Amino acid sequence: MPILRKMSRFTAFALAVVCLVSSAVSAHPGSGIVVDADGQVYFLDTGSGLWRIDGQGKLTHLPGPRYHWLTLDANNAFAKTEIPTGADADIAKSGSSPTLLLSSDYPIAKGQDGSLYYPSARRGAPRGLQIMRLKPSGETSVLAALPDTAKGPLPHLNGIAAGPENSIYYTENDVIRRIAATGEISKVATIPALVDGPKIPGTDQHPLLRGLAIDPSGVLYVADDGDARVLKITPQGKVTTLLQLQSPWAPTAVALSGSDLYVLEYVHTAQDDRLAWLPRVRKIAADGKSTIVATVDQMPGAR
Repeated sequence: MPILRKMSRFTAFALAVVCLVSSAVSAHPGSGIVVDADGQVYFLDTGSGLWRIDGQGKLTHLPGPRYHWLTLDANNAFAKTEIPTGADADIAKSGSSPTLLLSSDYPIAKGQDGSLYYPSARRGAPRGLQIMRLKPSGETSVLAALPDTAKGPLPHLNGIAAGPENSIYYTENDVIRRIAATGEISKVATIPALVDGPKIPGTDQHPLLRGLAIDPSGVLYVADDGDARVLKITPQGKVTTLLQLQSPWAPTAVALSGSDLYVLEYVHTAQDDRLAWLPRVRKIAADGKSTIVATVDQMPGAR
């Protein structure tokens, strides 16, 4: 297992961002993993914060808050941008070249157009969520108002990712939708629950789609936390299972680096205890070879 070593040169400071809903979002393990141009993997641990796996496989803990989501700001475009403020959520910035943007409560993504995308609550009637577009200049606009679910207005998003042609994808519990650059919304797929799937402690939603990633050809990968699997979905809507885990392990996020897929996995517990949610990172190569590349244990000084 890689050596754990603290880094002191990275700094993180919290900035308030958007307030989405008046009720708190249910606690859950981190759902953030990204890969930079040099192949370095960054992921979030809700027990101890931000970690990096370098090109040699060394795991390093970076100072920063114990948040849930992150996105890569490769050209540091938002280093000096004032992010809209709210009451219940924070965004932190860590490092430079690249800068990492970490979100406390709601998923964020940097689009191909260089803007930052995030969900926000619509005010007044009709209720529900909308996706905001924040340019590095600080200009904010609404990309799209999100449709209701069968149970009413969508209360929160589980994941968001940037796709080809300046599109934005997002996950509900069992649905993946695509927002075109012009704001039109279409359904990509509805995912049925896995029959006789593993019972994941603390999770009663099946499926429970969280983090997702899209390759340049439009092939989509999504972490199904509730049924402990990673799904691959073609532009034609064909769904296949790329990875099936066994309880108590389940995936929460995915990231692409060329033809390699990185999967953030957590051991789940029935208790709301961040220190018990231990993460690991898996690499799935183009040939299908699967390897655990890093594991965070409860080691002295790591939490």
